[in-house]
Amino acid sequence: MAKTKSKEKQGSEFYENPEVLAQQLSKTEEFIENNKKIVFGLGGVIALIIVAFFGYRYYMNNLNQEAQKEMFQAVYWYENGEYDLALNGDGNNFGFLAIVEDYGATDAGNLASFYLGNIYLKQGQFETAIDYLEDFSSDDLLVQARAYALIGDAYMELGNYSTAADQYGKAADYKSNKEFSPVYLMKQGLAYEKANDLEAAIGSYRKVVEDFSDSKQKTEAQKYLSRLEAQK
Repeated sequence: MAKTKSKEKQGSEFYENPEVLAQQLSKTEEFIENNKKIVFGLGGVIALIIVAFFGYRYYMNNLNQEAQKEMFQAVYWYENGEYDLALNGDGNNFGFLAIVEDYGATDAGNLASFYLGNIYLKQGQFETAIDYLEDFSSDDLLVQARAYALIGDAYMELGNYSTAADQYGKAADYKSNKEFSPVYLMKQGLAYEKANDLEAAIGSYRKVVEDFSDSKQKTEAQKYLSRLEAQK
């Protein structure tokens, strides 16, 4: 207790006694004077880091805005089913491939990878589709889950059913919700069935029935569940 009081007293003297405070300031000034190179060197490094950080953010924001403008026409082509133009552009406007190449580090470039994965999947180039979809990442509830599901679709087409089931599971679990998770779980169940993993398929269908009992997929899941349980 005495030691605590002593420390409190010392702290009080530091703030209340002008002479003590002056001594501490003097020591600080002396340290800076004797270590100018270190102090100002560190200050310069910190300043450079701050300038570089905000400079990079400003540059990336501008680059992203530029990429979004360039991507507008490619999205229009995609939505109208003109996939070759959406991929390669028309000589005046960029396609998604050029956007990924020139603006790959931006948010727009990231989204272009998602579009590319969609297009290549539609065109039957499943491995290329997987590459682009795996390059894509987002915090968005719908789009990231959709990307996982599309990767699952590509693996289904390639006959790799177990990996497809894993991807559908990631889609179902990503920010799980009653609108889309049951859809992905049904796809996962089918993938497990094709992989001859009936127990895992039962687990997928049962999850729809038990965890998403108010979903549109519940009735269908019950039918599939009854069919598989009868085979056991």
